[in-house]
Amino acid sequence: MDYDDICYDEHADLIYDLAGQVVTHLQSYLSADEVHNVLDSNRQLLAKTLHAQMQKHYWEDSSEYEVEVKQGFTALKDCAYTAKAGQVAQPIRATLTDKSKIKQLLFGEFQRCLYPLQKFDSDTERRFAVILERDAQKWFKPVKGQFKLFYKDGAEHPEYIPDFVAETAYWVLMVETKASNEMDNDQVLAKAAAGAIWCKHASDYLVANGGKPWRYLLIPHDAVKEQNTLKSYVQQFAH
Repeated sequence: MDYDDICYDEHADLIYDLAGQVVTHLQSYLSADEVHNVLDSNRQLLAKTLHAQMQKHYWEDSSEYEVEVKQGFTALKDCAYTAKAGQVAQPIRATLTDKSKIKQLLFGEFQRCLYPLQKFDSDTERRFAVILERDAQKWFKPVKGQFKLFYKDGAEHPEYIPDFVAETAYWVLMVETKASNEMDNDQVLAKAAAGAIWCKHASDYLVANGGKPWRYLLIPHDAVKEQNTLKSYVQQFAH
């Protein structure tokens, strides 16, 4: 009853059942007096432990959402990077001899990026940026707080920062690139679901007001090849 994320009235049967399981477990190796002593002196700790286990299985469902558009434009957030003194930005098409160190590098010489410098978490991201430089009208890597997009992770709702946002002649694309073996990861799918819903709401509003539709793309790393086009990615990986 001390946790406000659990409705006691609606879930009383479940709570009593779980509490009973705790008591039964203690009774399996303690005497009756010892069980009473443990429950009396450790009730808050036991409740905290039980609540933590419940959070791993927490879920919620909403029958509908109400979308409210408060503004049609948000300025780009300031973007700051840490780099070694004297470090020179690498050309986006540079051939990397040690790809494991890519997170330490700054990249520049962009023609269509909205920021003068960018960092990448993987060479997959760098190679996708090369495609964006060729096929997009403009693009950038979002920073924290740009979209205020959140996804569900157990009982938590952390912020989701997609890899790229790009505008083409026909769409605005929100893009996530992932290792092929992570495509079915629960967290990846939760982020993709949140991104797809966000893009749908953006599309509904913009199309009704003369703008371009948004599409969410979840792309496996082994599909990121320079010969592929953004149009082909939309056809294959749009959610």
